[in-house]
Amino acid sequence: MTHEIINNKRYNTQDNYLKAKFGCKIAKISLNGGFTCPNRDGTKGVGGCIYCSESGSGDFAGNPCHSVQRQFEEVRAGMDKKWKNAKYMPYFQAGTNTYAPLPVLREKFEAALSLENVIGLSVATRPDCIEKDTLEYLAELSKRTYLTVELGLQSVHDRTGEIINRCCSYAEFLDCYNRLSDKGINTCVHLINGLPGEDRDMMLESVHKVALLRPHSVKLHMLHIIKGTVCEQMYLDGKVNIFTLEDYVNLVCDELEMLPWETVIQRITGDGARDTLVAPLWSVKKFDVINGVDREMNRRGTFQGDKFDG
Repeated sequence: MTHEIINNKRYNTQDNYLKAKFGCKIAKISLNGGFTCPNRDGTKGVGGCIYCSESGSGDFAGNPCHSVQRQFEEVRAGMDKKWKNAKYMPYFQAGTNTYAPLPVLREKFEAALSLENVIGLSVATRPDCIEKDTLEYLAELSKRTYLTVELGLQSVHDRTGEIINRCCSYAEFLDCYNRLSDKGINTCVHLINGLPGEDRDMMLESVHKVALLRPHSVKLHMLHIIKGTVCEQMYLDGKVNIFTLEDYVNLVCDELEMLPWETVIQRITGDGARDTLVAPLWSVKKFDVINGVDREMNRRGTFQGDKFDG
């Protein structure tokens, strides 16, 4: 297969994909719908995943006390200064964004879709939190707008799931993924590198198994150690190893080579709030990671998908 280098990228970036699809810059606007999680409220567990902050991984989302419209406008004001003539994708990021009765979900999602210059919707959730009526609604949404459902998998290894308090198995992920796929719903799979107890081979195995599913999109990022989390104490106790920038860049390049070209890469690094991030501190310089991956793939002369064996 012949690939084209676009904007110095040897992988299928979300930015390039959306620009080709919609003809302009598409900016994601993170929102907080005020949702909790079943491993926070006692339904399946308490405390949430060991790396999650109190905001439920929504540190850059809006204020849940504000309406969807107000959150959107507050974030968009900053986006408009950065990108002229952009359009927008509301992103329900914090917590589990299908973990509520359908009328609640419908009210919030439709409010976001009604806003000016919105081209679609992104919804982050767990594989065990999409009921039958919600699935039908998401299927209907996907027929009238650009919808992506983001599933937090993090690792295919259930032992890791136990360590991170995920309270959801790989089998449950596969069941949900297949139900979404059968409905033609774009699905993005989240994977985290560097989880406690995992070595490099285990991380690559997660990517390999996800690659065989040929998902619409994938998010790759490193484990962030955030102040006040269980993971912080594990890190202080020497139970969590942190990547060097060089090792992380090399791992991501290996993972990109394993993923099929048509899978959109939504991210290859993560954002940690500077005031709460304990480690890795190099991750706050996001473009050092992105540029490092570009340089390494150029050095190798490889593209995303070169080692895909599906």
